[in-house]
Amino acid sequence: MRTSWIVGVLTAALLLGACSDPSDGPESAPPTPDVSRAATTHQRAQTSPSPSAAVVAPRVLYLGDSLAMEAQQVLGQELRRELRATYTSAPYSGTTPCDYLEGTGKKSLVPDRDKAAALVRALHPDFVVLQFWGNAWGYTWCMDGISHAASPQKYFSRYRADLRRLTDQIAAAGGERRPRIVWVAQGPDPITPDRVRRVNELYDEQAAASGDVVADAGATVAPAGSRYTWVQYLPCTSYEHEHPDYCTQPGRDRTALHLDKDYLHFCLAPTTSTPRPCPARSPGIQRIAREITRVIGSS
Repeated sequence: MRTSWIVGVLTAALLLGACSDPSDGPESAPPTPDVSRAATTHQRAQTSPSPSAAVVAPRVLYLGDSLAMEAQQVLGQELRRELRATYTSAPYSGTTPCDYLEGTGKKSLVPDRDKAAALVRALHPDFVVLQFWGNAWGYTWCMDGISHAASPQKYFSRYRADLRRLTDQIAAAGGERRPRIVWVAQGPDPITPDRVRRVNELYDEQAAASGDVVADAGATVAPAGSRYTWVQYLPCTSYEHEHPDYCTQPGRDRTALHLDKDYLHFCLAPTTSTPRPCPARSPGIQRIAREITRVIGSS
């Protein structure tokens, strides 16, 4: 049963260019996704700015992999409602930090126009939110075939180096108006829980070294007191009780975080071969977006 379960969730994850880390990932990288510039959203707050607009109406850029792809609309809604933010998102499924580095040429799933530094120079954001599951099995060319399954130490060393390079490029692009980076810590992984723990530690390490911050959104989709234990359901929060559409099983006072056949993504609509923002109300995505918004608002 375990084998068939893993195959099932892997199939669902692959449909959206997932970033999980099964030991038998694809042997070659997929073609660059056909994500047009129109898929990148740029949404400006409609309320007139107040004298303290620099604080309450930040400019936010959101980049990342399939988790960011599915969450981008909900995060934009939260940021505009709570902080009156100007918001731009440019996620690409299947990516990892090296995909957003300039200088990768064709060895990337992200086109040059949407590299992190290029967007920082164009948009001058106050915050750059980066959300990556931690692509662990060579799905993208820029990882040069390095995978967690084959060589964990080499994988973590490369991941650390890419976080530093991406931070440096974003800082250089911002110049005197350097944006603050918000690294999004990930939720539990039922297959290799220690890998996610180590990746989150790298986010903490990099944020501390560069004066940036971590939004521990992953803690909001994990059991209280058991940060790296994966579960499909959690007790409904007070917010979910107040907004009943987000408490999926009120009779049992619990809500669903994942579909039965997708342990990675939080969208409660099935994945498709074409990456898209999540079309269904999904408690896990809402929890993640609210935590990112909270951290930006307090930074």
